[in-house]
Amino acid sequence: MAVQKHRKTPSRRGMRRSHDALKKPTLSIDPTTGETHLRHHVTPEGYYKGRKVIDTPVVEIEDDE
Repeated sequence: MAVQKHRKTPSRRGMRRSHDALKKPTLSIDPTTGETHLRHHVTPEGYYKGRKVIDTPVVEIEDDE
């Protein structure tokens, strides 16, 4: 088993961990609908790069009056 000979300083530890931070997801705005979505993913309405690629069902809201 590998065991270190000398203790690593906090500075060296911080340098090693400098790439471990989580990054925010990269978001895009669809040019047709203006919807925000993940890059390289289809929007919830079925658009990709401004074109309709998936037919999504139209949801109708019924009012109980």
